[in-house]
Amino acid sequence: MSNPIHSVIVVDDHPLFRRGVVELLNDSEQFNVIAEFDGATDLLEQLDDLYPDILLLDLQMPETSGLDILQLIRKTDDQLKIIILTACSDHDQLFSALKSGANGYLQKDTPPDEIIKHLVNVLNGQTALNEDAVTSLAHQLRETHETEVNQADAIFSEMTERELETLSYIAQGLNNKLIARELGISDGTVKVYVKNLLRKLNLHSRLELAAWAHTNNAKEHFDLDKD
Repeated sequence: MSNPIHSVIVVDDHPLFRRGVVELLNDSEQFNVIAEFDGATDLLEQLDDLYPDILLLDLQMPETSGLDILQLIRKTDDQLKIIILTACSDHDQLFSALKSGANGYLQKDTPPDEIIKHLVNVLNGQTALNEDAVTSLAHQLRETHETEVNQADAIFSEMTERELETLSYIAQGLNNKLIARELGISDGTVKVYVKNLLRKLNLHSRLELAAWAHTNNAKEHFDLDKD
């Protein structure tokens, strides 16, 4: 039994490159290009009538960027497999594309056989990324994590000892009455500490406070304040 042939649309404003990609896909045994466009206008007008399996999308185009097209399509279609095929190696563009719903981000200098392999992988539920893109993404995620950790540390530094103790007991699941008993204070005072914590963390419930404490490894800060 032969493998099914999957339909592809190619969008790129460079005719020579676009023609090369179209020929590559049509010469393969897995893919068939059903349409090609040099920009957003015709694509968006005809997309609903074409039903492609995959959309290969350039990122940098004169009228509307590939990122804008991606975001427009994702407002109404979260099933279409969309892969960015670009010469742009900017970390922020990569991160924005994936956050906006791209199923892959490939460089235009990707070897032809690798492009085919990545398209097959996307159809199987994977994300298409060059090795450089994986490295860039890991770098971006590491920076984001470090920023979040630094922000959490700054928030902890603004908490009073009593607020830290209150947060510790909330993370353990204690209610206000039990926290008051542990700290030797009134229920009303505990409510003030809880209100202060919600304000400082911009949260809305005790459950969110407990989740925040666990997510940000708050136990280290609680331990630091205990004899």
